[in-house]
Amino acid sequence: MRKAEIKRKTAETDITLSLNLDGSGQSNIDTGCGFLDHMLTLFASHGRFDLDVYCKGDTYVDFHHTVEDIGISLGQAFYDTLSDKRGIFRYGDTILPMDESLILSAVDFSGRSFLYIDLDIPTEKVGDFDTELVEEFFLGFVRKAECSLHIRKLAGKNSHHIIEGAFKSVARSMKHAVKIDSEYKDEIPSTKGVL
Repeated sequence: MRKAEIKRKTAETDITLSLNLDGSGQSNIDTGCGFLDHMLTLFASHGRFDLDVYCKGDTYVDFHHTVEDIGISLGQAFYDTLSDKRGIFRYGDTILPMDESLILSAVDFSGRSFLYIDLDIPTEKVGDFDTELVEEFFLGFVRKAECSLHIRKLAGKNSHHIIEGAFKSVARSMKHAVKIDSEYKDEIPSTKGVL
């Protein structure tokens, strides 16, 4: 099984994270931010990843450091579990409806970090969660996972549904991208021979 354990401690956060890419969608999430807990639980479930995250962060300031550092830690876990990326599909994409919202995501575990995000979230907050932090989470993720990730809202006006749709869509795209392709299980999915 492809598993990783990440420990990240800074002056702002103390994170312990474990990831099993070949799991069943089980999770134990405690970040100190209820909305992020909900999004990571959905991510694990819809990607069928086993994910445990514990974070003690400076949430008395705001959720920025917690959200960004968990994105970084999750990206590092994906990077560590994929090794040389031998045998994976590499690409994944999903169009996901979430009630009135429709979200497109596409990922390429290319070894190059890039994020395109266009969610046009209509409110600044969902509960006490700053919606601008969605981009910070995925930016931290792609930098460490070394992948290209595109997320775009095709329809939607409900901020909660847009963000939830994004996490679910990205999880589904990633699940496909990291699957082992039985036809090419011993090959690196690049004409360069390296990713």
